[in-house]
Amino acid sequence: MVDCKWSLIGLKKNLNLSVEEKIKLIDADHSQLSISRQCILLDLNRSSYYYDKQPLTAEQLNLIRLIDERYTQYPAEGARRLAKWLKQQGYSVGRYQVSRLMKIMGIEAIYPKPDTSAPARKPHKIYPYLLSEMEVSYPDQVWCSDITYVRLRSGFCYLTVIMDWYSRYVLSWELSTTLDSQFCVTALEHALRQATCDIMNSDQGAQYTSRDWIETLKSRHISISMDGKGRCYDNIFVERLWRTVKYECLYLQEFDSPREVEKVLEKYFYYYNHERLHQSLDYQTPYSVYSNNSLKRSITV
Repeated sequence: MVDCKWSLIGLKKNLNLSVEEKIKLIDADHSQLSISRQCILLDLNRSSYYYDKQPLTAEQLNLIRLIDERYTQYPAEGARRLAKWLKQQGYSVGRYQVSRLMKIMGIEAIYPKPDTSAPARKPHKIYPYLLSEMEVSYPDQVWCSDITYVRLRSGFCYLTVIMDWYSRYVLSWELSTTLDSQFCVTALEHALRQATCDIMNSDQGAQYTSRDWIETLKSRHISISMDGKGRCYDNIFVERLWRTVKYECLYLQEFDSPREVEKVLEKYFYYYNHERLHQSLDYQTPYSVYSNNSLKRSITV
């Protein structure tokens, strides 16, 4: 815990922290600062600090399962359409309940929509999308990352990957029970132990605008690219990966814990990288394309 209010002020001004990360910074036994004052300095609602999260009911978990399957198939459907679809399936659910469940899942409809947020509500820097006019022609030119929801029998967790855009090779992946930024940074660090890239592309989520994520990329002189708000096709290859992983692996069985998911994904990603033939790669595996030295270009770091 930081030990003075000026350190906390610096955190407020310089870090883009999630609510969970801010809560972890609160020191209930601080000798100089009350919890109320710490919340003010961290720009955190006291209600968020004191809120005791209630576990999801069996009914809510079932709705999340249905939303997950429908969203994976039709990612452009938002809370309004999903609520109407659920009602057609016999579930009494409203748009705002669906919206809340989608927020828990970390998803939103991915069709182009206007950005009506005032600049003051976006304290973090938004980097431009760099790939619209670019020909990606060799491995490690562009990496991409994203997060998806993974359902458990009595809960859920989240999966992130670092994937090479050109070859579709998955360099690393991580699971987490929360949507904090650390598991994304851990996946990035694991990928960077193998290689580096020219450009990293992601969405504008809090995980990818966090200080640790940005500084890890900048320390390697990697250019940062971010999707346009709500535009799924800016990161299309990782969106296709999620559908493949879910339909070929995650939807085929039930999981009781993240550890069980981890064991299954470890086998699946090996198959995906080294054995699964991709039509878009002229029926080669991602690893065979990624490791093709004739395609590689040396990168100065």
